[in-house]
Amino acid sequence: MKHFITTLDWSREELQAFLDHAKALKADPIQPLLKDKSVALVFFNPSLRTRTSFDVGARQLGGHAVVLQPGRGAWPMEFEVGAKMDADAEEHVIEAARVLSRYCDIIAVRAFPKFENWEQDRRDHVIKAFAEYATVPVINMETITHPCQEMAHMLTLQEHLGQVDGKKFVLTWTYHPKPLNTAVANSGLIIASKFGMDVTLLCPTEDYLLDERYMNAASEYCSQNGHELTVTHDIEEAYDGADVVYAKSWGALPYFGRWDAEREIRDQYQHFIVDSEKMAMTNNALFSHCLPVRRNVKVTGEVLDSEQSVAIDEAENRLHVQKALMAGLIGD
Repeated sequence: MKHFITTLDWSREELQAFLDHAKALKADPIQPLLKDKSVALVFFNPSLRTRTSFDVGARQLGGHAVVLQPGRGAWPMEFEVGAKMDADAEEHVIEAARVLSRYCDIIAVRAFPKFENWEQDRRDHVIKAFAEYATVPVINMETITHPCQEMAHMLTLQEHLGQVDGKKFVLTWTYHPKPLNTAVANSGLIIASKFGMDVTLLCPTEDYLLDERYMNAASEYCSQNGHELTVTHDIEEAYDGADVVYAKSWGALPYFGRWDAEREIRDQYQHFIVDSEKMAMTNNALFSHCLPVRRNVKVTGEVLDSEQSVAIDEAENRLHVQKALMAGLIGD
């Protein structure tokens, strides 16, 4: 049994096998691969695409999805081993994961960081606890990484570009009025570098560099593929000759728990918005974003609605890659 917590745990060849299966399922979507199987979808945070695509995907494969929201229709949950449960939590993950494993064939979990202490958040404690105590495969529906999103992103790039090796991939920080999770940025960096792309990370200052574990992994993958990971704060340098522009906003890690101070920095960089002038510097690049996206804050409507934008394709491909993951993990 193997979990799908982060793509760092999977080789490029293994991930490509999932992508190839996703392509086949996209062409022939209704198959009984999950017949009489059940999937528990545990949401500690809101969702639109993730909840819908997993639910619909399970049904298209003949399975059934059970949606649970701890604290809202399901018991609040405790994760610390040895905790004296005299506060709000009524259920410990030790029992919850084991019981769900008796009912369901897969458990999928969505649990965002608390945004108070990165040293605590980077432990990814919630989903790792589910993985430790579950006796069925566990899928990450977004924690401090978003592997399902990165798989949908790579499927979309392969559909539009064919071979992605050597293509210039720009992951750009964009302005947002509040700090957001680094999950999609971490995942975008990993999947592009693992699949042989020439990766550039564009962010306003060094404060917005990603966690060293993902920076180091991306640098190593780039090196293995004959590239160097480029980090720049220069907009023109980043966009010049880009084949892909992937936009995301995230909070500065050194300011976790001190967001009022971080706000003073981020408000200076509203010009990092993706617009037609920046896209004109590229090699007719594809543009994408994980969604949801604030129009005319993170990206202009002109870019988002252009033929270069593949954000909707990427959102659709969440369905297909997740079906491949569910079927593959049960098959394993």
